Amino acid sequence: MTKKIIIFPFGGNAREALLSILAINKTRKEWDVIGFVDDEPSTWKKECCGVKVLGDRSVFKKYSDSKVLAVPGNPDNYLKRESIIEGLGVDSARFATIIDPSVKISPDAKVGYNTVLMPNIVITCGVNIGNHCVVLPNTSILHDSNIGDYCLIGSNVSIAGKISIGSTCYIGSGTRIRENTSVGERTLTGMGSNIISDVEEGVVVVGNPARVMRKVKE
Repeated sequence: MTKKIIIFPFGGNAREALLSILAINKTRKEWDVIGFVDDEPSTWKKECCGVKVLGDRSVFKKYSDSKVLAVPGNPDNYLKRESIIEGLGVDSARFATIIDPSVKISPDAKVGYNTVLMPNIVITCGVNIGNHCVVLPNTSILHDSNIGDYCLIGSNVSIAGKISIGSTCYIGSGTRIRENTSVGERTLTGMGSNIISDVEEGVVVVGNPARVMRKVKE
């Protein structure tokens, strides 16, 4: 039996997540995609791959039996992801978890709710990925690493073994993180950063090796 799903908002993460949902349906018909929801009226009636933006958050109540995938966030507003998602008023039991069929994932890895894993990701043994996370394509997360809630992880990221990434981080595409290190919560790493030692919370780090550039702007 298929499950209904609504995707929020009509942004890049959401449209790419739709592609993974459609890929799942090619393997086995699991999801009936109702449409997108977005707060911005200018997006209403737009569509992606034949799936339309239905309107504002009132759609959640209209389709109260549907699952929800809420994947807002970019480098400019990643710190607000928690408040945006909580502001939807969606019960945690309604949130979906989407794992693209091409993902290679260990049987003992754990993935939280409202988390999406996009194509060609590798998740090895003992990995724990929290709730409300987005992981973009071609990323590797290796043994015994822990990803906190509300994290956004870019494409082609390499997270070595026994890494701890705190909640509400933005890990820029192409970042490499050395084994046995930690990244504090609310931290942003610039694209292509090479992290070889622990990173404190609430900072922006850039470079090879990565250095702290400034505190994040809350």
